[in-house]
Amino acid sequence: MRITEIYQSIQGESSYAGLPCIFIRTTGCDLRCKWCDSEFAFYGGETLSIAQIIEQVKKFPANLVELTGGEPLLQKDIPKLALELLELGYQVLIETGGHRDISVLDKRVIKIMDLKCPASEECDKNLWSNLEFLTFQDEIKFVIADRKDYEWAKEVIEKYSLKTFKLLFSCVYGSLEPKLLVEWILSDALPVRFQLQMHKFIWPPQERGV
Repeated sequence: MRITEIYQSIQGESSYAGLPCIFIRTTGCDLRCKWCDSEFAFYGGETLSIAQIIEQVKKFPANLVELTGGEPLLQKDIPKLALELLELGYQVLIETGGHRDISVLDKRVIKIMDLKCPASEECDKNLWSNLEFLTFQDEIKFVIADRKDYEWAKEVIEKYSLKTFKLLFSCVYGSLEPKLLVEWILSDALPVRFQLQMHKFIWPPQERGV
């Protein structure tokens, strides 16, 4: 499969934020979110076998692995890679745009599914049937650029009865003031986890492989 990079850092988002994590970033994405911060993963990369990927993963001491991209579910062997990592004792996360079928993944894989808000300009690509395959361990992320996105996210949470899931609200970096989003959440008493992209406050926002 096509791989952009494999590296160890801390998990910057989700309820796993702050934990040491090994990232496997695949190459290629079929979305073009207006605010995307990983366009470098759209093209290029290196073709690696599952065995070669696992060999690189084993060089790092962390036990948490995240499959990310690009869009990792574009790679047909991602379910098999996830399964092999699980069998080796790794805890496996996958960050997906929510427009690709997640039912192909082993149930032990922790899915962090990004439902695209209107400002992404990819909102119409959300695959709503994916909600049927989420479990209590999985997380739903909303990346919010403005008040319209926020109101849309609230409507989606109500419409699909998502309050039993782990819900993540984050700001589009540089577009929405974090304090403002926090004020909206508190005013509405939303049962969501506010998050910042922690890695962007530790290292330069565009720095790769950290």
